[in-house]
Amino acid sequence: MNNPKSLLVWQKSIYFVKEIYLITAEFPKEESFALSQQLRRAAISISSNIAEGSGRGTNSEFAHFLDIAQGSAYEIETQLIIANLLNYIDKNEFDKLNAFIIEIQKMLNGLIHKVRHE
Repeated sequence: MNNPKSLLVWQKSIYFVKEIYLITAEFPKEESFALSQQLRRAAISISSNIAEGSGRGTNSEFAHFLDIAQGSAYEIETQLIIANLLNYIDKNEFDKLNAFIIEIQKMLNGLIHKVRHE
């Protein structure tokens, strides 16, 4: 694997970063260095780890970086719940972003399984 841009999960994760940046820009200013930055870093981590892993030499290394991306996806799911509980995002926005991150998690699970069994 050499071109992460050809992977649908990478493409979706890039678009997800944009969505996270747009929504966190609306968070209260006191959150600029807390939850909003954590969400942004975790979102960036997904596509970055897919890319880094795809450039590695073995499927084992690629799977390792996909596992890290998956961890970031689960981290985001938790942070979205917190943002919703704190009323930083409304229920509709939460539902949309939560469904999006769950889709990414499922895609990563499938890719991890494929890479590990090639």
